[in-house]
Amino acid sequence: MTPQDIEDLLRELAPQVLGALLRRHGYGQFHLCEDATQEALLAAAVQWPAEGHPDSPLGWLVTVATRKLLDQVRNEQSRRQREEKIAVATPRPEAGPPDAGEHARDDSLILLLGCCHPAISTPSQIALTLRAIGGLSAAQIAAAFGVPEATMAQRISRARQALKEEDFTLPANAHDRLPQVLHVLYLIFNEGYTASEGEAITVPALSGEAIRLARWLHRLLPDEPEVAGLLALMLLTDARRPARTAADGVSLVPLAEQDRTRWDRSMIEEGTGLLTQALKTGETGPYQLQAAIAAVHDEAKTMDDTDWPQILGLYDLLDLAAPNPFTTLNRAVAVGMVHGPQRGLELLQTLQKDKRMARHHRLLATRARLLELAGHPSQAADAYAQAARLSTSTPERRYLAMQAKRLAAQAELPC
Repeated sequence: MTPQDIEDLLRELAPQVLGALLRRHGYGQFHLCEDATQEALLAAAVQWPAEGHPDSPLGWLVTVATRKLLDQVRNEQSRRQREEKIAVATPRPEAGPPDAGEHARDDSLILLLGCCHPAISTPSQIALTLRAIGGLSAAQIAAAFGVPEATMAQRISRARQALKEEDFTLPANAHDRLPQVLHVLYLIFNEGYTASEGEAITVPALSGEAIRLARWLHRLLPDEPEVAGLLALMLLTDARRPARTAADGVSLVPLAEQDRTRWDRSMIEEGTGLLTQALKTGETGPYQLQAAIAAVHDEAKTMDDTDWPQILGLYDLLDLAAPNPFTTLNRAVAVGMVHGPQRGLELLQTLQKDKRMARHHRLLATRARLLELAGHPSQAADAYAQAARLSTSTPERRYLAMQAKRLAAQAELPC
């Protein structure tokens, strides 16, 4: 196996190892089990390239992780007190983890549900999911989100402590927590596809990890249409990544101006296939609807070929299924393209009363675009300039400022 093959295998096995440890030694020991799992993965990353991987990689990892766990326990408290509490039994290396094949799936699902426990804040859920399921270090997660490593480490620590205090078990109905799991993966992908802060337009490490985790969840729950819908949405959206950046590598290229020949057709085909199968279930949810919207965009050879009436119809359904300000924002664009920009501007007015949106740069940017289409360059320039001031993304701020300057010149306004 190549080093990359070993890395991919370890990332795939990481949640199964942690899930096995938690099942055998107690979910209240999450922090110790997670540390032991990471140490075992590190040991494998060092040994396997030189010595070859064992016949049972999962069994080897669980064995080593169990021994690491014992070492941690003995260091924290006396052997007798702690071993009486968790009753650790170390398996032989050649035996592998008891019931590994039988319980790996369930343990992995419990682990993911636990990382998205309602007692944990959303930022901490994201951090813990990337750490425990994704196998990323606190430093890697911090770098991806553009925050200090100490901040990210605190989030992970708080999440661990919350799980230690809460009932970290599978809820009576796993489907009750599935929406939160999907939301966490959705947020991870969005931050990777459109970085909210800093110099980068995208953070491929995050969106790539979100896609990997969504694939993994889809394997665990192949009959869940919304899981397939989310994975399809990610693929159909990420397919456009190559065209989102200009030749200089730093300038943002909006959807309307992208070179669509650079879109990844294989990802589009895969996403469309997943969506088609999910829609056959008849249980259409928000992620499937968003994926359908992305598919319509991806099918258009040019911006002028976009089937805006179909997109508007899908947004109408999405607004009924999962109403939120950003759905209204995107629907306003579709309304403007179908019924004229003035109608879109009227819909945007309803968001001015929403405190979350009134000063959001995307509301102002959307308003600017519709004002430009309506033939009001002066007002559009002002809205673009306001949006630029509010954006925390450097490439986005630069693009918005350029649009403001362009329209200001068009309206013969002072820049």
